[in-house]
Amino acid sequence: MIRTFFISVCLVALAACGGGTRYSSANAQSGGAGAPAPTFDGTTTRLPFATGPIYAACQAGGRRAASQARCGCVQAVADQALSRSDQRRGAGFFKDPHALQEVRQSDNAGNERFWKAWKAYGQQAAEICARS
Repeated sequence: MIRTFFISVCLVALAACGGGTRYSSANAQSGGAGAPAPTFDGTTTRLPFATGPIYAACQAGGRRAASQARCGCVQAVADQALSRSDQRRGAGFFKDPHALQEVRQSDNAGNERFWKAWKAYGQQAAEICARS
């Protein structure tokens, strides 16, 4: 059960990955430079998009769901939710998901803080980037 949850969080973060320009809060408010996504009323909105360590790890992972738009969206959410050092640390988990499991189970206060931030980020990325 825990392993399934962990894998789900990693996949959500990976699934929410795109490529292009740096993300900014101005882009987020105006629709960003990401791919258009349909809304429930039939109109389209632009998903946020950014490049950075999460984007690069997402693209390098070689998974089918890791489109440029999705990887860029996940990076844009990371830019809003995680520090740059947490982004660099998290990018390593795309290659070694077991290491994230070790962080999650650690009693270290720093690891606990990172895990909570990473988990919240994964949930946020899943909500925002599901349309990509």
